[in-house]
Amino acid sequence: MLEEQFKVRFYETDALGHVNNTVVPMWIETGRLPIFEFFGEMSPETQSLIVARLEVDYLRPIFFGSNVTVKTYVSRLGGSSFDISTEIWQKDELCAKGKTVLVYFDFSEQTSIALTDGLRSRLATLTHPEHPLDA
Repeated sequence: MLEEQFKVRFYETDALGHVNNTVVPMWIETGRLPIFEFFGEMSPETQSLIVARLEVDYLRPIFFGSNVTVKTYVSRLGGSSFDISTEIWQKDELCAKGKTVLVYFDFSEQTSIALTDGLRSRLATLTHPEHPLDA
């Protein structure tokens, strides 16, 4: 599992004093960036990862003044896609959670491509200790 802390910045808050809903997907994206390193150099001329789906559940307000912890882990491995689950915590409370479906994609052929055994093995190292990996 990956874990990163973010400082909640004042400009990320709205008129109600809590973090705007548009900020959470950006934290989710940043939390999963290390996973892209598993795939080497990616570009529209070769293979890359594309986001097929992003879900966010907002459970509690997040406020300015305390850092958030973003926990990111692989929750499902498919043939050419995989799920990244994310938890956002503040003051030991789960405030938001998300799921991103990423697809390994060949831009030149405009089709998904199978995850190699090596990629699957590396991705499987990023599971959550309390949540088993879905196959």
